[in-house]
Amino acid sequence: MVATVAPALAQSASKIGQNDDWGIYSYKAGNGKVCYVLTKPTDMQPTTLDHGDIYFFVSQKPGQNISYEPQFIASYDFQENSKVAVSVGSKTFSMFTRGKSAWMENAAEEPALIAAMKSGAEMKVAAKSGRGNSTNYVFSLKGISAALQSIANCK
Repeated sequence: MVATVAPALAQSASKIGQNDDWGIYSYKAGNGKVCYVLTKPTDMQPTTLDHGDIYFFVSQKPGQNISYEPQFIASYDFQENSKVAVSVGSKTFSMFTRGKSAWMENAAEEPALIAAMKSGAEMKVAAKSGRGNSTNYVFSLKGISAALQSIANCK
């Protein structure tokens, strides 16, 4: 169901391209190839905290019948049972958290988030750390459509 491989930490991941602010990667998994696009925030708040490495990525896992699965990864554990709010324009989506990762609370909304990302300029993500700190991130969506198109036929 949910993969817990941090994209930048996947031992065998290879960078296969770049579209503006989105890097394109792939690696071999047990049941096939996994491709994903990845970006880092352009802004992190509050500036007084050490946020570590923060990523938003969208994976394509042909061997698992998963198409464009968004995931948010922090370098810290999220507050237990907390939600992550993802906003693009006037649309807001909710993600559930486990450890350092967050996934769409309602998988049926994944295509709506992807569509919003493709038509938006930036995406905002609000989370709460295990220490109770409210954190906010801004991600550029420049290049997301082309990046996703490049992994559409991941095999």
